[in-house]
Amino acid sequence: MEILNSEIIRAELPAATLHTSLGDTSMESMTLLNEIAGTYPDAISFAAGRPYEGFYDVSLLHAYLRTFCHHLRTERGMSEPEVARTLFQYGDTKGIITDLVARSLAADEGIEADPASVVVTVGCQEAMFLVLRALRASDRDLLLAPSPTYVGLTGAALLADLPVQPVRTGPDGIDLDDLADQLRGARAAGHRVRACYVTPDFANPVGVSMPLTDRHRLLELAAAEDLLLLEDNAYGLLNSAAERPPTLKALDRHQRVVYLGSFAKTGMPGARVGYVVAGQRVTAASGGGSTLFADELSKIKSMLTVNTAPIAQAVVGGKLLTHGCSMARANRRETEVYARNLRQVLDGLDRRLGGHADISWNAPTGGFFVVVTVPFTVDDDLLAHAARRHGVLFTPMHHFYGSTAGHRQLRLSISTLTPDRIEEGLDRLAALIGERLPGREGAGETLPSGAP
Repeated sequence: MEILNSEIIRAELPAATLHTSLGDTSMESMTLLNEIAGTYPDAISFAAGRPYEGFYDVSLLHAYLRTFCHHLRTERGMSEPEVARTLFQYGDTKGIITDLVARSLAADEGIEADPASVVVTVGCQEAMFLVLRALRASDRDLLLAPSPTYVGLTGAALLADLPVQPVRTGPDGIDLDDLADQLRGARAAGHRVRACYVTPDFANPVGVSMPLTDRHRLLELAAAEDLLLLEDNAYGLLNSAAERPPTLKALDRHQRVVYLGSFAKTGMPGARVGYVVAGQRVTAASGGGSTLFADELSKIKSMLTVNTAPIAQAVVGGKLLTHGCSMARANRRETEVYARNLRQVLDGLDRRLGGHADISWNAPTGGFFVVVTVPFTVDDDLLAHAARRHGVLFTPMHHFYGSTAGHRQLRLSISTLTPDRIEEGLDRLAALIGERLPGREGAGETLPSGAP
């Protein structure tokens, strides 16, 4: 072949020709935090919402796998070739542990879910995308979500081309009066509101939980307004209280709730196993019968990830079986750690910052997160400065508002640190805050240490 032009033309992809979601700042949030953590590996991190690592044991992976294989042989009556095929081959698109997920929901949440309504996904992130992609049918469609909200939800909505209308968050979670106003206002403007995303228990990032009365009110509103609710319950089991409030799904009597679950915080994030419970009926336009919403979601999944890795499901399934299908039972030690860390962080903030009227924080009763409000701007530049000069990491709250608010707040995650690292990390955070208080910028002043 004769080369007519010696100058090689490099292929270029103008940003304007790529999907519009790639230009949204929220798509960079998780990457930014990972990059800063990688650049400053010695910094004490209150940033990542990861589960506690102190009880990790590689031998458990093998034990869980053996337990699941025994389950296949005894409870499902599989031969050795069938057991091998289940683990090595492509599996059912909906998953191979849907029955165990249903048993877990019954044991821990009092949710009676038909295994046929369960789709096992590649983390809860895929579950969110499948639901939003299925619901987005036209440019009129809209999703309601509390502000601030989990960046993974807003990212999934961007990928699904489904605009998100923010709803105010109050001291106890989503503001139900504002939800009703936003819903009716959106409909009056010609939009079709497909669903409202809500995290009733220890919501990421604010850590607040809805009281039982508000849960009932929300379900009544959903029934009256023909509104679907997407309930995300990644943190609900991580509650040290003697009694946990029921989930929306457990209270739902009218199939208003699509339930989004994950084994990342209670099982192992490395397995990347989540699920969605979608038992709503999807009726054919011609009136010729109906299918489960879960079946429709599995069609999208079959073209996205084909199926969730059977080996990953087997490990999670083995952990479920080991603990009587109760993830609450499986996480008793971790829940005690989270409760201890939360108390220590709240007490530590009070000792170091409690005398400052212009500094405040909330006090969740469980979960991973505490939000601190300060009288100065908290942005990504401050995060980089905190990592570089003070050796401490946090998450600027503006990431959870789509950079439209939250510029004087930061989120602390309490989940992964040991007690001594918490004390040192709070000392470093107090030094940063003292340096940035009005009238002290650049003076190098710090607040006193609260370490015992």
